[in-house]
Amino acid sequence: MDFQQDDATRRFREEVRAFIAENLPADIARRVLRGYHQHQEDMRAWTAILNRKGWSAPNWPAEYGGPGWSPLQRLIFEEECFLAGAPSLSTLGVSLVGPVIYTFGSEAQKKRFLPGILSGEEFWGQGFSEPNAGSDLANLRTRAVRDGDHYVINGHKLWSSEAHWAQQIFLLARTNPNVKPQAGISFFLLPADAPGLTIRPIIDIGLGHSLNEMFFDDVRVPLDSLVGEEDKGWSYAGFLLAEERAFSAEVPRNRKNLTRLKKIAALERDHGRPLIEDESFALRLAQLELDLDTLEYLTLGALYAQQNGSHGGPSPNVLKIRGTELIQRIGELTMEALGDRAAAVYPEPGPGEETLADLDHAYGVSAEVFYRRAVTIYGGSNEIQRNIIAKRILGL
Repeated sequence: MDFQQDDATRRFREEVRAFIAENLPADIARRVLRGYHQHQEDMRAWTAILNRKGWSAPNWPAEYGGPGWSPLQRLIFEEECFLAGAPSLSTLGVSLVGPVIYTFGSEAQKKRFLPGILSGEEFWGQGFSEPNAGSDLANLRTRAVRDGDHYVINGHKLWSSEAHWAQQIFLLARTNPNVKPQAGISFFLLPADAPGLTIRPIIDIGLGHSLNEMFFDDVRVPLDSLVGEEDKGWSYAGFLLAEERAFSAEVPRNRKNLTRLKKIAALERDHGRPLIEDESFALRLAQLELDLDTLEYLTLGALYAQQNGSHGGPSPNVLKIRGTELIQRIGELTMEALGDRAAAVYPEPGPGEETLADLDHAYGVSAEVFYRRAVTIYGGSNEIQRNIIAKRILGL
Protein backbone atom coordinates (compact mmCIF):
# COMPACT_ATOMS: atom_id res chain seq x y z
CA MET A 1 0.00 0.00 0.00
CA ASP A 2 1.29 3.45 -0.97
CA PHE A 3 0.05 6.33 1.16
CA GLN A 4 2.53 8.90 -0.11
CA GLN A 5 1.37 12.51 -0.30
CA ASP A 6 1.34 12.92 -4.09
CA ASP A 7 0.29 16.09 -5.92
CA ALA A 8 -3.39 15.06 -6.01
CA THR A 9 -3.37 14.42 -2.28
CA ARG A 10 -1.72 17.75 -1.57
CA ARG A 11 -4.25 19.55 -3.75
CA PHE A 12 -7.07 17.81 -1.90
CA ARG A 13 -5.66 18.90 1.47
CA GLU A 14 -5.31 22.47 0.21
CA GLU A 15 -8.92 22.43 -1.03
CA VAL A 16 -10.20 21.17 2.31
CA ARG A 17 -8.08 23.66 4.26
CA ALA A 18 -9.24 26.58 2.12
CA PHE A 19 -12.90 25.61 2.44
CA ILE A 20 -12.66 25.35 6.22
CA ALA A 21 -10.84 28.68 6.51
CA GLU A 22 -13.53 30.40 4.45
CA ASN A 23 -16.61 28.76 5.98
CA LEU A 24 -15.94 27.80 9.61
CA PRO A 25 -17.34 30.51 11.95
CA ALA A 26 -14.58 31.93 14.15
CA ASP A 27 -16.59 31.78 17.38
CA ILE A 28 -17.30 28.07 16.87
CA ALA A 29 -13.63 27.33 16.18
CA ARG A 30 -12.59 29.23 19.30
CA ARG A 31 -14.88 27.17 21.53
CA VAL A 32 -13.81 23.87 20.00
CA LEU A 33 -10.09 24.59 20.21
CA ARG A 34 -10.48 25.30 23.91
CA GLY A 35 -11.56 21.72 24.48
CA TYR A 36 -15.12 22.03 25.72
CA HIS A 37 -17.95 19.57 25.44
CA GLN A 38 -19.43 20.42 22.09
CA HIS A 39 -22.67 22.32 21.74
CA GLN A 40 -25.38 20.85 19.56
CA GLU A 41 -25.99 24.25 17.97
CA ASP A 42 -22.38 24.37 16.78
CA MET A 43 -22.48 20.80 15.45
CA ARG A 44 -25.76 21.42 13.64
CA ALA A 45 -24.51 24.67 12.06
CA TRP A 46 -21.27 23.09 10.82
CA THR A 47 -23.07 20.02 9.48
CA ALA A 48 -25.41 22.28 7.49
CA ILE A 49 -22.43 24.14 6.01
CA LEU A 50 -20.77 20.87 5.01
CA ASN A 51 -24.01 19.45 3.64
CA ARG A 52 -24.29 22.30 1.14
CA LYS A 53 -20.83 21.29 -0.09
CA GLY A 54 -21.70 17.56 -0.09
CA TRP A 55 -19.17 16.81 2.65
CA SER A 56 -21.36 16.18 5.73
CA ALA A 57 -20.85 12.39 5.66
CA PRO A 58 -17.18 11.93 4.72
CA ASN A 59 -17.31 8.14 5.16
CA TRP A 60 -20.42 7.56 3.00
CA PRO A 61 -20.43 6.44 -0.63
CA ALA A 62 -21.67 8.88 -3.23
CA GLU A 63 -24.84 6.88 -3.91
CA TYR A 64 -26.12 7.72 -0.42
CA GLY A 65 -25.13 11.37 -0.39
CA GLY A 66 -21.52 11.15 0.72
CA PRO A 67 -18.50 12.41 -1.22
CA GLY A 68 -17.23 8.90 -1.99
CA TRP A 69 -13.78 9.67 -0.61
CA SER A 70 -10.96 7.19 -0.11
CA PRO A 71 -9.88 6.42 3.47
CA LEU A 72 -6.86 8.70 2.99
CA GLN A 73 -9.07 11.59 1.86
CA ARG A 74 -11.40 11.04 4.78
CA LEU A 75 -8.48 11.04 7.21
CA ILE A 76 -7.10 14.25 5.68
CA PHE A 77 -10.51 15.92 5.91
CA GLU A 78 -10.98 14.98 9.56
CA GLU A 79 -7.42 15.98 10.43
CA GLU A 80 -7.87 19.44 8.88
CA CYS A 81 -11.20 19.86 10.67
CA PHE A 82 -9.64 19.02 14.03
CA LEU A 83 -6.67 21.32 13.48
CA ALA A 84 -8.92 24.22 12.50
CA GLY A 85 -11.30 23.76 15.43
CA ALA A 86 -14.33 22.52 13.52
CA PRO A 87 -16.98 20.77 15.62
CA SER A 88 -17.17 17.04 15.17
CA LEU A 89 -20.03 15.70 13.12
CA SER A 90 -22.58 13.57 14.93
CA THR A 91 -20.54 10.38 15.24
CA LEU A 92 -23.59 8.34 16.18
CA GLY A 93 -25.47 9.37 13.06
CA VAL A 94 -22.77 9.81 10.44
CA SER A 95 -20.26 7.14 11.44
CA LEU A 96 -22.35 4.50 13.22
CA VAL A 97 -26.05 4.15 12.51
CA GLY A 98 -25.94 5.77 9.07
CA PRO A 99 -23.77 3.03 7.51
CA VAL A 100 -25.91 0.37 9.23
CA ILE A 101 -29.05 1.85 7.68
CA TYR A 102 -27.70 2.14 4.13
CA THR A 103 -26.10 -1.32 4.32
CA PHE A 104 -28.81 -3.37 6.06
CA GLY A 105 -31.89 -1.15 6.27
CA SER A 106 -34.99 -1.15 4.11
CA GLU A 107 -35.50 1.33 1.29
CA ALA A 108 -38.11 3.07 3.44
CA GLN A 109 -35.61 3.41 6.31
CA LYS A 110 -32.97 4.82 3.98
CA LYS A 111 -35.43 7.36 2.59
CA ARG A 112 -36.68 8.31 6.05
CA PHE A 113 -33.45 8.61 8.02
CA LEU A 114 -30.44 9.28 5.78
CA PRO A 115 -31.40 12.82 4.68
CA GLY A 116 -31.79 14.00 8.28
CA ILE A 117 -28.33 12.70 9.17
CA LEU A 118 -26.77 14.42 6.16
CA SER A 119 -28.42 17.76 6.91
CA GLY A 120 -27.78 17.66 10.67
CA GLU A 121 -31.48 18.10 11.36
CA GLU A 122 -31.74 14.79 13.22
CA PHE A 123 -29.32 13.66 15.91
CA TRP A 124 -29.11 10.11 17.22
CA GLY A 125 -28.62 8.51 20.63
CA GLN A 126 -27.13 5.07 21.22
CA GLY A 127 -28.84 2.31 23.21
CA PHE A 128 -26.20 -0.41 23.56
CA SER A 129 -24.62 -0.62 27.02
CA GLU A 130 -26.55 -1.66 30.12
CA PRO A 131 -25.72 -1.86 33.85
CA ASN A 132 -24.58 -5.49 33.41
CA ALA A 133 -23.65 -5.36 29.73
CA GLY A 134 -20.94 -2.87 28.86
CA SER A 135 -17.94 -4.30 27.07
CA ASP A 136 -19.73 -7.68 27.42
CA LEU A 137 -22.53 -6.43 25.21
CA ALA A 138 -23.93 -9.90 24.46
CA ASN A 139 -25.13 -9.99 28.07
CA LEU A 140 -27.77 -7.32 27.43
CA ARG A 141 -31.22 -7.89 28.97
CA THR A 142 -33.43 -5.25 27.36
CA ARG A 143 -36.28 -7.19 25.72
CA ALA A 144 -38.31 -6.56 22.60
CA VAL A 145 -41.38 -8.82 22.44
CA ARG A 146 -43.51 -8.97 19.32
CA ASP A 147 -47.16 -8.08 19.93
CA GLY A 148 -49.23 -8.03 16.75
CA ASP A 149 -47.93 -5.29 14.47
CA HIS A 150 -45.62 -3.85 17.16
CA TYR A 151 -42.65 -4.73 19.34
CA VAL A 152 -42.91 -3.90 23.05
CA ILE A 153 -39.56 -2.89 24.55
CA ASN A 154 -38.65 -3.01 28.25
CA GLY A 155 -35.22 -2.46 29.79
CA HIS A 156 -32.55 -0.07 30.99
CA LYS A 157 -29.66 1.40 28.96
CA LEU A 158 -26.62 3.16 30.40
CA TRP A 159 -23.88 5.50 29.06
CA SER A 160 -26.12 6.50 26.17
CA SER A 161 -24.12 9.10 24.27
CA GLU A 162 -25.97 12.21 23.06
CA ALA A 163 -29.42 10.79 23.88
CA HIS A 164 -30.38 14.03 25.66
CA TRP A 165 -30.46 15.98 22.40
CA ALA A 166 -31.38 13.14 20.05
CA GLN A 167 -34.46 12.95 17.89
CA GLN A 168 -33.87 9.26 17.14
CA ILE A 169 -32.42 6.29 19.04
CA PHE A 170 -30.77 3.14 17.70
CA LEU A 171 -31.09 0.23 20.04
CA LEU A 172 -30.07 -3.36 20.62
CA ALA A 173 -32.68 -5.53 22.34
CA ARG A 174 -33.11 -9.24 22.92
CA THR A 175 -35.84 -10.79 20.78
CA ASN A 176 -35.05 -14.45 21.46
CA PRO A 177 -33.96 -15.53 24.95
CA ASN A 178 -33.80 -19.25 24.03
CA VAL A 179 -30.63 -19.23 21.92
CA LYS A 180 -27.02 -18.37 22.65
CA PRO A 181 -26.70 -14.71 23.67
CA GLN A 182 -25.34 -13.33 20.41
CA ALA A 183 -27.97 -15.11 18.31
CA GLY A 184 -31.08 -13.58 19.86
CA ILE A 185 -30.44 -9.83 19.53
CA SER A 186 -32.15 -7.40 17.13
CA PHE A 187 -31.40 -3.85 15.99
CA PHE A 188 -34.14 -1.18 16.23
CA LEU A 189 -34.67 2.46 15.29
CA LEU A 190 -37.15 4.51 17.32
CA PRO A 191 -38.00 8.14 18.12
CA ALA A 192 -36.47 9.62 21.27
CA ASP A 193 -39.87 10.90 22.35
CA ALA A 194 -41.58 7.49 22.15
CA PRO A 195 -44.14 7.05 24.97
CA GLY A 196 -42.63 5.05 27.81
CA LEU A 197 -39.02 6.10 27.07
CA THR A 198 -37.38 8.16 29.84
CA ILE A 199 -33.95 9.76 29.33
CA ARG A 200 -32.00 10.90 32.40
CA PRO A 201 -28.69 12.78 32.40
CA ILE A 202 -25.38 11.48 33.71
CA ILE A 203 -23.26 14.48 34.75
CA ASP A 204 -19.54 13.74 34.76
CA ILE A 205 -16.97 14.87 37.33
CA GLY A 206 -16.19 17.93 35.21
CA LEU A 207 -19.88 18.90 35.22
CA GLY A 208 -20.16 18.05 31.54
CA HIS A 209 -23.22 16.35 30.05
CA SER A 210 -22.73 14.00 27.12
CA LEU A 211 -23.96 10.72 28.64
CA ASN A 212 -27.36 9.50 29.77
CA GLU A 213 -29.32 6.50 30.95
CA MET A 214 -32.55 5.40 29.29
CA PHE A 215 -35.49 3.51 30.74
CA PHE A 216 -37.92 1.63 28.47
CA ASP A 217 -41.30 0.91 30.02
CA ASP A 218 -43.62 -0.87 27.56
CA VAL A 219 -42.34 1.21 24.65
CA ARG A 220 -44.30 0.19 21.56
CA VAL A 221 -42.64 0.51 18.16
CA PRO A 222 -43.99 -0.67 14.78
CA LEU A 223 -42.52 -3.71 13.07
CA ASP A 224 -40.77 -1.54 10.50
CA SER A 225 -38.57 -0.18 13.31
CA LEU A 226 -36.54 -3.38 12.98
CA VAL A 227 -33.36 -3.10 10.89
CA GLY A 228 -32.76 -6.10 8.65
CA GLU A 229 -33.80 -9.45 10.04
CA GLU A 230 -34.97 -10.33 13.53
CA ASP A 231 -32.23 -11.90 15.71
CA LYS A 232 -29.49 -10.65 13.34
CA GLY A 233 -28.72 -7.51 15.32
CA TRP A 234 -25.44 -8.84 16.70
CA SER A 235 -23.90 -9.01 13.24
CA TYR A 236 -25.14 -5.47 12.46
CA ALA A 237 -23.66 -4.26 15.73
CA GLY A 238 -20.38 -5.98 14.87
CA PHE A 239 -20.32 -4.09 11.57
CA LEU A 240 -20.95 -0.83 13.43
CA LEU A 241 -18.37 -1.49 16.15
CA ALA A 242 -15.67 -2.42 13.62
CA GLU A 243 -16.16 1.01 12.07
CA GLU A 244 -16.13 2.68 15.49
CA ARG A 245 -12.97 0.92 16.68
CA ALA A 246 -11.03 1.57 13.47
CA PHE A 247 -11.60 5.28 14.05
CA SER A 248 -11.14 4.91 17.80
CA ALA A 249 -7.48 5.22 16.88
CA GLU A 250 -8.44 8.92 16.85
CA VAL A 251 -5.61 9.92 14.50
CA PRO A 252 -7.07 13.38 13.73
CA ARG A 253 -7.70 14.16 17.41
CA ASN A 254 -4.24 12.91 18.33
CA ARG A 255 -2.73 15.09 15.59
CA LYS A 256 -4.58 18.16 16.88
CA ASN A 257 -3.59 17.46 20.48
CA LEU A 258 0.05 16.92 19.55
CA THR A 259 0.05 20.20 17.62
CA ARG A 260 -1.35 21.94 20.70
CA LEU A 261 1.31 20.30 22.88
CA LYS A 262 4.07 21.64 20.61
CA LYS A 263 2.58 25.14 20.85
CA ILE A 264 2.42 24.95 24.64
CA ALA A 265 5.98 23.63 24.85
CA ALA A 266 7.18 26.57 22.74
CA LEU A 267 5.36 29.10 24.96
CA GLU A 268 6.10 27.68 28.40
CA ARG A 269 9.57 28.33 29.76
CA ASP A 270 11.93 26.23 31.86
CA HIS A 271 14.86 28.04 33.49
CA GLY A 272 14.44 30.95 31.12
CA ARG A 273 14.24 29.07 27.82
CA PRO A 274 11.35 27.46 25.92
CA LEU A 275 10.46 24.04 27.28
CA ILE A 276 10.63 22.55 23.80
CA GLU A 277 14.39 23.20 23.82
CA ASP A 278 14.86 20.92 26.82
CA GLU A 279 16.52 17.77 25.44
CA SER A 280 14.68 15.32 27.68
CA PHE A 281 11.29 16.88 26.93
CA ALA A 282 12.03 17.08 23.19
CA LEU A 283 12.89 13.37 23.10
CA ARG A 284 9.57 12.46 24.72
CA LEU A 285 7.75 14.72 22.28
CA ALA A 286 9.55 13.09 19.35
CA GLN A 287 8.55 9.63 20.57
CA LEU A 288 4.89 10.67 20.65
CA GLU A 289 5.13 12.00 17.10
CA LEU A 290 6.79 8.81 15.89
CA ASP A 291 4.09 6.71 17.55
CA LEU A 292 1.38 8.85 15.95
CA ASP A 293 2.90 8.56 12.46
CA THR A 294 2.99 4.77 12.89
CA LEU A 295 -0.59 4.71 14.13
CA GLU A 296 -1.75 6.77 11.14
CA TYR A 297 -0.12 4.34 8.70
CA LEU A 298 -1.66 1.33 10.44
CA THR A 299 -5.09 2.98 10.49
CA LEU A 300 -4.94 3.70 6.77
CA GLY A 301 -3.95 0.10 6.13
CA ALA A 302 -6.92 -1.17 8.11
CA LEU A 303 -9.34 1.21 6.40
CA TYR A 304 -8.14 0.30 2.91
CA ALA A 305 -8.47 -3.38 3.77
CA GLN A 306 -11.97 -2.81 5.10
CA GLN A 307 -12.93 -0.82 2.01
CA ASN A 308 -11.67 -3.57 -0.30
CA GLY A 309 -13.39 -6.35 1.65
CA SER A 310 -10.14 -8.03 2.72
CA HIS A 311 -8.94 -9.07 6.16
CA GLY A 312 -5.47 -7.56 5.94
CA GLY A 313 -4.03 -4.87 8.18
CA PRO A 314 -4.16 -4.60 11.95
CA SER A 315 -7.38 -5.43 13.74
CA PRO A 316 -9.61 -2.56 14.88
CA ASN A 317 -9.03 -3.78 18.44
CA VAL A 318 -5.31 -3.04 18.16
CA LEU A 319 -5.97 0.40 16.71
CA LYS A 320 -8.43 1.21 19.47
CA ILE A 321 -5.90 0.31 22.16
CA ARG A 322 -2.99 2.19 20.61
CA GLY A 323 -4.98 5.28 19.67
CA THR A 324 -6.72 5.75 22.99
CA GLU A 325 -3.56 5.18 25.00
CA LEU A 326 -1.78 7.73 22.81
CA ILE A 327 -4.50 10.31 23.56
CA GLN A 328 -3.79 9.85 27.25
CA ARG A 329 -0.01 9.97 26.86
CA ILE A 330 -0.20 13.21 24.88
CA GLY A 331 -2.57 14.61 27.50
CA GLU A 332 -0.27 13.70 30.36
CA LEU A 333 2.73 15.40 28.73
CA THR A 334 0.59 18.45 27.98
CA MET A 335 -0.39 18.73 31.64
CA GLU A 336 3.24 18.38 32.61
CA ALA A 337 4.22 21.13 30.17
CA LEU A 338 1.63 23.50 31.62
CA GLY A 339 2.77 22.88 35.18
CA ASP A 340 0.75 24.93 37.67
CA ARG A 341 -1.45 26.30 34.89
CA ALA A 342 -2.79 22.80 34.29
CA ALA A 343 -4.55 22.93 37.64
CA ALA A 344 -6.87 25.70 36.44
CA VAL A 345 -10.44 24.66 35.63
CA TYR A 346 -12.25 27.28 33.61
CA PRO A 347 -16.04 27.43 33.22
CA GLU A 348 -17.38 26.37 29.86
CA PRO A 349 -19.03 29.24 27.96
CA GLY A 350 -22.20 28.76 26.00
CA PRO A 351 -22.53 29.68 22.33
CA GLY A 352 -21.76 33.36 21.84
CA GLU A 353 -20.16 33.77 25.28
CA GLU A 354 -16.57 34.91 25.63
CA THR A 355 -13.93 33.33 27.88
CA LEU A 356 -12.09 34.86 30.80
CA ALA A 357 -8.83 32.92 30.57
CA ASP A 358 -5.60 34.74 31.26
CA LEU A 359 -3.65 32.40 28.97
CA ASP A 360 -5.38 31.22 25.85
CA HIS A 361 -3.14 28.21 25.32
CA ALA A 362 -4.02 26.82 28.77
CA TYR A 363 -7.76 27.33 28.50
CA GLY A 364 -9.76 24.11 28.75
CA VAL A 365 -6.75 21.78 28.49
CA SER A 366 -7.13 20.11 31.87
CA ALA A 367 -10.89 19.63 31.41
CA GLU A 368 -10.33 17.81 28.13
CA VAL A 369 -7.49 15.68 29.51
CA PHE A 370 -9.65 14.59 32.44
CA TYR A 371 -12.56 13.77 30.13
CA ARG A 372 -10.35 11.73 27.81
CA ARG A 373 -9.46 9.41 30.67
CA ALA A 374 -12.62 7.63 29.50
CA VAL A 375 -11.34 6.83 26.00
CA THR A 376 -9.78 3.55 27.14
CA ILE A 377 -13.16 2.51 28.56
CA TYR A 378 -15.88 3.54 26.12
CA GLY A 379 -16.32 1.68 22.84
CA GLY A 380 -15.27 -1.50 24.66
CA SER A 381 -12.63 -1.20 27.39
CA ASN A 382 -9.01 -1.82 26.41
CA GLU A 383 -8.82 -4.77 28.79
CA ILE A 384 -11.65 -6.44 26.85
CA GLN A 385 -9.95 -5.54 23.56
CA ARG A 386 -6.80 -7.33 24.74
CA ASN A 387 -8.83 -10.41 25.63
CA ILE A 388 -10.37 -10.39 22.16
CA ILE A 389 -6.93 -10.12 20.55
CA ALA A 390 -5.61 -12.97 22.67
CA LYS A 391 -8.55 -15.25 21.87
CA ARG A 392 -9.44 -14.47 18.27
CA ILE A 393 -6.11 -13.40 16.78
CA LEU A 394 -3.43 -15.14 18.84
CA GLY A 395 -5.54 -18.23 19.59
CA LEU A 396 -4.63 -18.24 23.27
